[in-house]
Amino acid sequence: MSAINPISFVGGEQGQWEVIRLDAVIGPTLTQVARLAVFQEHLSKPQTAQATWVLRGTNGHVRYVERHEHETLVAIQEGLGRVGTTRAALIPIRKSASWWNLTQDERRAIFEDSSHHISASLKYLPAISRRLYQSRELGESFDFLTWFEYAPEHSDLFEELTAQLRTTEEWKYVEREVDIRLAR
Repeated sequence: MSAINPISFVGGEQGQWEVIRLDAVIGPTLTQVARLAVFQEHLSKPQTAQATWVLRGTNGHVRYVERHEHETLVAIQEGLGRVGTTRAALIPIRKSASWWNLTQDERRAIFEDSSHHISASLKYLPAISRRLYQSRELGESFDFLTWFEYAPEHSDLFEELTAQLRTTEEWKYVEREVDIRLAR
C-alpha cells in the first residue's frame, strides 16, 4: 500500500509554472492567474494569503484499477519531473451526484469496461506522465486533480489523449472541468 501524499496547487502571481492557458471545459472556470506553484503539502490559509486560488488533493490509494493494470502502468509510465518535460497540464474535475450514487463496481465498469480509460491511455505512455490526486474526501470543490507532464514535442499526443477521454461514457458524468496548460 502506498503512502498518502498531500499536494497544493497554488494559482497566483508566483510559481515555477507559467500559465499559458486556463479554460473551462464544462461548468465554471477558475480565475485567470499568471503562475502556478506546486507544493508537496497542504498549505494553511496564512501560507496562501497571496494566492488567487488553491486546489488541494492527496494521492495514495489506487482506485478503479485492477492489479495487472496497475503493474502495467508502473512498468510503462515514467516519473514526473523528467528533464525535457517543460509542459504540463492541471485538469481539475468534478463528477455529478449520479456518478457518486453508482456502486464501486458500476463506476469501475464505466471507467474501464466501457470507457477504456486505462487501456486506451497506455499508447500515450511514457511520453506523457500523470498523477491523479483525490480531493473529494477533503471537501474541495473538485473531486480529482489530474497532473500531466510532457515534452513540447508531445503536445499533439496530449491533445489527442484529452480529446479521446472526453468522448467516453465516463465523461458524461463530468459536471465541471477546467483545463490549465503550463510551461516552465
